Amino acid sequence: MSNTNSFEATFGGDGWSPRTLSLQQELGRHWRACGINSEWAPLKTVLLHSPGDELAASLDDYDAVQMLAPLDVPRARGQHDDLAAVYKKLGVDVIFVDPDGPVRPNQMFVADLMASTPEGAIIARPASTVRAGEERWVARRLADMGVPIIKSVRGKGTFEGADLMWLRPDVAIVGRGLRTNNAGASQVTTIIEEMGADVVQVDLPYGSMHLMGLLRIADKDLGLAFPNRLVHRGVEALKHCGYEVAFVPDTDELINGSAFNFVCLGPREIMMPSGNPKTQSFYESLGIQCHPVDVGELRKAAGAMGCLTGIVERELV
Repeated sequence: MSNTNSFEATFGGDGWSPRTLSLQQELGRHWRACGINSEWAPLKTVLLHSPGDELAASLDDYDAVQMLAPLDVPRARGQHDDLAAVYKKLGVDVIFVDPDGPVRPNQMFVADLMASTPEGAIIARPASTVRAGEERWVARRLADMGVPIIKSVRGKGTFEGADLMWLRPDVAIVGRGLRTNNAGASQVTTIIEEMGADVVQVDLPYGSMHLMGLLRIADKDLGLAFPNRLVHRGVEALKHCGYEVAFVPDTDELINGSAFNFVCLGPREIMMPSGNPKTQSFYESLGIQCHPVDVGELRKAAGAMGCLTGIVERELV
């Protein structure tokens, strides 16, 4: 019991031990090692959802579940298994969402449901009623993994993780459009600014889905842009951060082959959809090593490996 001349540690006495490390410094100690502050540093951990019978919804009315065509469910599941196997072969730690309740048809597009920062994860709030609630299972898995959840987009804000990228550790870019509204962009901007980084907000062209579909990063000084789609403000932000901006040749492969929907594995090393020889040749001309993977059936659901992959950890730069 304390007296008037001294205090026990619990009241701030001599034994009190103040918590002085930042949250980022505690990652790998009290929390799981996680986080990113670039789009190009070596990839260490990803979160995937292995699709199941929920894909059969595409057979009834694919447009109603925001897909492009009916899926061959066994083939789509096999391609997803192959994708996970390639990640593992390349040394990336793969963790699965594994929902324990009803699963919506688009649950496998994990990139939309979360976004990583240097301090942990932002939980998204998808814009469509078709996808509402998918984020719950990602939040549960990240929490079980020991990843700090630093923000859940709330109120009437909508935000999808494919609308956020890190240009430098001190500069992020956020896209506003169909999937991320003003309220969602504002909430994400505020939390990133609290970390000491600047945020460039850009509006997306009408008819586009995500910033990911207009901009990809392949190295610390190489950004790839979809021709005539990445807005002027976005190109300016890239150049200001020291990037060369390479516009990918406008071929059918961009639309019909999802050739732009790749994942950066490390500096000038990517995993991309197979069957896109012209685009792959262009990437290789820039010194990019390509790992083609067949996701042809999965693409019928309106996404490829970039959309399928929740990035949990990269090496921090």
